[in-house]
Amino acid sequence: MNSLGDQAESYTDVNARVVDAWVADGWEWGTPIGHERYEAARAGDWSMVLTPTREVPREWFFEEMHGKRVLGLAAGGGQQMPIFAAMGCECTVLDYSEAQIASEVMVAEREGYEICAVRADMTRPLPFEDGAFDLIFHPVSNCYVEEVLPIWRECLRVLAPGGRLLAGLDNGLNYVVDDEEERIVRGLPFNPLRDPSLIPENALPEWGVQFSHTLDEQIRGQIQAGFRILDLYEDTNGEGRLHELGIPTFWATCAEKPA
Repeated sequence: MNSLGDQAESYTDVNARVVDAWVADGWEWGTPIGHERYEAARAGDWSMVLTPTREVPREWFFEEMHGKRVLGLAAGGGQQMPIFAAMGCECTVLDYSEAQIASEVMVAEREGYEICAVRADMTRPLPFEDGAFDLIFHPVSNCYVEEVLPIWRECLRVLAPGGRLLAGLDNGLNYVVDDEEERIVRGLPFNPLRDPSLIPENALPEWGVQFSHTLDEQIRGQIQAGFRILDLYEDTNGEGRLHELGIPTFWATCAEKPA
C-alpha cells in the first residue's frame, strides 16, 4: 500500500484497492443480492437504502420507473442496480472498484439483463453525455472524496431536465468520536491529505482515505450546482453507541434538476 504522500498514486487509487479488499473479506456493501430478491423486485416487492438503515421513500422514485435511464454513481456491488433492472430500467453503474464492477456484471449475467458497467473515478468528469440519465442513485460514498461540489455539478450535467439525484451523505460526526463512540477526540474537518496523522499508513487497509464534509458542501452544494432539494431525512449508523443514543450520522437527499 503506497503512502498518501506518494504522488505516483492518487488517494482514489488507494481507495479502489481498499474497497476490493473489503469486498473479498465479505463487506456488507459489497455483497450482491440473491436471485430470490431479484425475483421479488420483479414482482413489485423491493426496497433500497442510501444510508445504513432507513429505506428510501417510494415517492422519491418516479411513479413509472420502466424505461427510465438510471446511473448508479459509486454504487457497484450488485445491490441496487439489479433492483432497478427488475423494474425495467436501463441501467449504468460507475465505480472505481474492480470487485464492485465484477459483482454487477455477475448479477446481470445470472439474471439475464443488460448493464453498462463502467470502472472510473467519480472525482473526474463523468464519461457520459449531457442529459444521459433520468435518475442518479448515489449511496454514501462522498466520504471517500475530498471535493464534493465538482461531483454535484457533473451529476446535474448528465441528468435530463426533471431528472432526480438520490444521495446518501455522511454528516461527519463519526470522525469526531473515538472507536467506542464515547468521547470527542477530534475536531473537523477530517482530511488526512492535510494531516496524514489522522490515518496512519498501517490503518489504510481498515479505513481507506476518508474525509468529513459539511452541510454546506453536501446539501447547499447541490443547490449551488443548480439542483432543487425536494426532500431529505437523517439516519444513524445502525449500531454502536451513537445509534443507541439516537444521534444521526447520515443524511439522504432527493434533488431535482429543474425542467
